[in-house]
Amino acid sequence: MSQADDIAVEKQHWHWRNSMRPVRFFNMDARAALPFFILVFHARLYTLVLTIIVTLIFRFVEKRGLTFPAAMRSLRVWFIGQNRPALPSFRYRKMRDYG
Repeated sequence: MSQADDIAVEKQHWHWRNSMRPVRFFNMDARAALPFFILVFHARLYTLVLTIIVTLIFRFVEKRGLTFPAAMRSLRVWFIGQNRPALPSFRYRKMRDYG
């Protein structure tokens, strides 16, 4: 096989390389597009303001280098704190001495 044939065969599999990349819409996360679609069908001033606020939040998150799910996890850690035990305190077993 020549090198051109190898490249042609490899081009058929390039779509798998990008299958886990986040979906982008106008260079933003595609989840930021939902308020724009709502704005198209329900054009009001408060919908426009909501769309601008959501867009700015997504832009801020991306400028910090986070994806939206990673930003939600970071927000959860900020609210709850670093110490997150696996079991709630009422489910901990008490130490017993049978001796």
